[in-house]
Amino acid sequence: MAFHGWTDAVLDFYEGLERDNSRAYWLAHKAVYDEHVRGPMDALLAELTDEFGPARVFRPNRDMRFSADKSPYKMHVGATLGTYAYVQISADGLGVGSGAYLFATDQLARFRRAVAADLPGDALVRIAADVRAAGLTVTAGSTLATAPRGYPRDHSRIELLRLKGLTTWTQWEPEPWLSTASAKGHVVAALRASVPLVEWFATHVGPSELPPERRR
Repeated sequence: MAFHGWTDAVLDFYEGLERDNSRAYWLAHKAVYDEHVRGPMDALLAELTDEFGPARVFRPNRDMRFSADKSPYKMHVGATLGTYAYVQISADGLGVGSGAYLFATDQLARFRRAVAADLPGDALVRIAADVRAAGLTVTAGSTLATAPRGYPRDHSRIELLRLKGLTTWTQWEPEPWLSTASAKGHVVAALRASVPLVEWFATHVGPSELPPERRR
């Protein structure tokens, strides 16, 4: 199935889920989710995998084990492409990002060493500036209030050293183009603008080598 965008049924589905986040609502509207939310996402990902890597769609169920919020379902559907790319659709619109929201501890150590070194550190500064110039936000899941241990507070790249992750992000509110195939062009443009960051990660950070229980 070719990608043709998301109709207003996405907004209706998630606005209804916000009012009634229950299994009864989900089961009553599952056909809408499958056809108008998950279906277009699957079609989009199928058209992007050749350029950006294999895709994985996250489950719609929330992990409530450690959360005070016991709402069973997420208010969006998100998917990864390759190692670092992310696409999300919700009632708030379309979001696209790349990078690592939070590094594993071994990744964070490698990231800081690279940032502190002049050649890779200066390269990352330029990449971040180019990403912002393309209209994307550079952000992180968490930031230290001061310099990390072992690094001077007056380091020329201290703002990067304080980050515990690094991502690009852009989000578009629902517009008429969201229900057309041109939505793919917005996603592709954002992901391509983030490729230099992804390549920098691949060279200087790499995947975590720790077992999952030791990554934080």
